[in-house]
Amino acid sequence: MRFSITREALLRPLALVAGVVERRQTLPVLSNVLIQVDQEQVALTGTDLEVELIGRTAASQVEVPGAITVPARKLMDICKSLPDQAELQFSLEDGRAVLRSGRSRFTLSTLPVAEFPNIEDSAGDVELSLPRGTLKHLIDATSFAMAQQDVRYYLNGMLLELRAGLVRTVATDGHRLAVCSRPAEIQVEPARKLIVPRKGVLELVRLLDDSDEPVTLTLSASHVRAHTGDFTFTSKLVDGKFPDYERVVPRGGDKVFIAERAELRQVLSRTSILSNEKYRGVRLHLQEGNLQVMANNPEQEEAEENVAVEYGGDSLEIGFNVGYLIDVLNVIGEDRVQMTLADSNSSALMEEPGGGDAMYVVMPMRL
Repeated sequence: MRFSITREALLRPLALVAGVVERRQTLPVLSNVLIQVDQEQVALTGTDLEVELIGRTAASQVEVPGAITVPARKLMDICKSLPDQAELQFSLEDGRAVLRSGRSRFTLSTLPVAEFPNIEDSAGDVELSLPRGTLKHLIDATSFAMAQQDVRYYLNGMLLELRAGLVRTVATDGHRLAVCSRPAEIQVEPARKLIVPRKGVLELVRLLDDSDEPVTLTLSASHVRAHTGDFTFTSKLVDGKFPDYERVVPRGGDKVFIAERAELRQVLSRTSILSNEKYRGVRLHLQEGNLQVMANNPEQEEAEENVAVEYGGDSLEIGFNVGYLIDVLNVIGEDRVQMTLADSNSSALMEEPGGGDAMYVVMPMRL
């Protein structure tokens, strides 16, 4: 195998593919990236057996096609450290990969291509296309609420719901819930619900931008595959039943107030400085035209802030984990936020004023 390629042509796909590769691996070959070269195209593949990403780029020149696997992080670090517009020459010599650029020469170990695992090519039974921007918006609006290493393994991911004319994402960690829906020109009969694992969601969103360019999704019983531009992303699906999120959304809250989003976020951030470091609780005291935010900690330190709100109902006091409220305020796209409450023991509903394509539920805290 022998080919040459510019640093820039190699670096973007390599950086994305190397993101899939885990630092600590059970199989040595999983810390490598597979490089396959044909007439003019170079394909880079990284996998951790759950998620696989293939990035394609153009070579400057291909003398001898072939395939090798080399350590992903080391190759990326070498590429990053070379000067801009550098030309790289790859060759396979005595079972090692030799990389030359200008006066530099690097020799990397290789492992047999035959050992590199391939996520099975199960035939997808549904194929559909969405604008990249739509899918990116849905993931960005909900991914913060995914659980991390929860024993309820089906929460360590995101529910992707596809039905005729609609695509929806849902994430929850048991303390908060995020739901976002967008209309889409898709036909899926019957409706499909997939749980994409946390790592798959975070890697997929790195491939997306805000454009209307399409991303093609292929669904099978155990995998989801996404084609976008020069990248093919495949993820195993979580085998489990996602909770019925519709039942969690509070209905009939009669205390609705509207606040300036940026101002409320700053008030919560400042107050949180003196909250209990472990539980991060803040007390909200809602009165006509005003929201009082209070926090204290075991050292008897206290913070108190007031923020003007649009509200004319009965007063209410309720506690929350301040981090959960700030996370929601970070992803709401509007300048103002609407919060609906019922009583001090019921969950709060947060959304754009008058509703929007996303809604967020945060459970209260006893303080």
